[in-house]
Amino acid sequence: MEEPDFWNDPDRSTKLMKEAKNLKDTVEGFRKLEEEYEEIGLLIEMGNEENDPSVVPEVEEMLASFKDKLENLRIGTLLSGRYDSANAILRLNAGAGGTESCDWCGMLYRMYCRWADSKGFSTEVLDYLDGDEAGIKSVTVQINGENAYGYLKSEHGVHRLVRISPFNAAGKRQTSFVSCDVMPDIEEDLDVDINQDDLRIDTYRSSGAGGQHVNKTSSAIRITHLPTGIVVQCQNERSQFQNKDKAMQMLKAKLFLLKQQENAEKLSDIRGDVKEIGWGSQIRSYVLQPYTMVKDHRTGCESGNAQAVLDGGLDPFISAYLKWQSLGGKPQEDDGSDL
Repeated sequence: MEEPDFWNDPDRSTKLMKEAKNLKDTVEGFRKLEEEYEEIGLLIEMGNEENDPSVVPEVEEMLASFKDKLENLRIGTLLSGRYDSANAILRLNAGAGGTESCDWCGMLYRMYCRWADSKGFSTEVLDYLDGDEAGIKSVTVQINGENAYGYLKSEHGVHRLVRISPFNAAGKRQTSFVSCDVMPDIEEDLDVDINQDDLRIDTYRSSGAGGQHVNKTSSAIRITHLPTGIVVQCQNERSQFQNKDKAMQMLKAKLFLLKQQENAEKLSDIRGDVKEIGWGSQIRSYVLQPYTMVKDHRTGCESGNAQAVLDGGLDPFISAYLKWQSLGGKPQEDDGSDL
């Protein structure tokens, strides 16, 4: 009897193997936690029997490690969305404000790259546009790793920076905005009908950090979907054809996500680039002067160590968002603070 096509599909087979590995890793992680829990209990019991206070620091260290691992495992259970396990494509766009906003865009790009590196994820720049004087006007980066999209979907929205500008001779406090758009890298062939008449395809020369074709050929591709205003760009591949293929894949994924939305509010959440990049639309504020504070306006999660967050310490905010989302995602009360 001829085998079903299901088993002859290499993409489907690879996906099943990946899912099986993820399930196996989850079970192994749970069993290791069980063993650690038993070890902590035994160590406490031995310390009590021998009345030995020297075990206290060791128990505290083991308990802190156990709590961190348990929290990571628990957060993993919240990543149940259809594409949460996929790689993520993250795009940053500087808002109005010239050099100041471009510098802020560069700071966020560094933050996400450092977060990805701490997770053992790899990054690949798909499109890059330098600022006129400093920083980055826009950048699209693909972050490859298990559950990358599930984690980074928390970052979709407008990010606000408040600081004393290094570009302002008067030393005044300035506010800058950057929009962050996040989508899953959907590898499957999506059933999305795109009318070619609805597309405007532009070619341009690659710029910024890239491969051997940078600034040599007009191989970079920009595709605009006229009915929705969605714009996707790719310049990192070796040929114009490959860049177009990747850009079309990104466009299909964005249109597919839009199609899944049940109402206009959810649709606008997906299309973060349509919202004005300015006051009143930020999801998170990063204040560096006159005090340091990072606060997420959706969840209420905050940190007084802004530098640690900018160095990639996003896990508390990601964790808070996933918990908030699992409980229905009701917005926090505005406390009227300067954030």
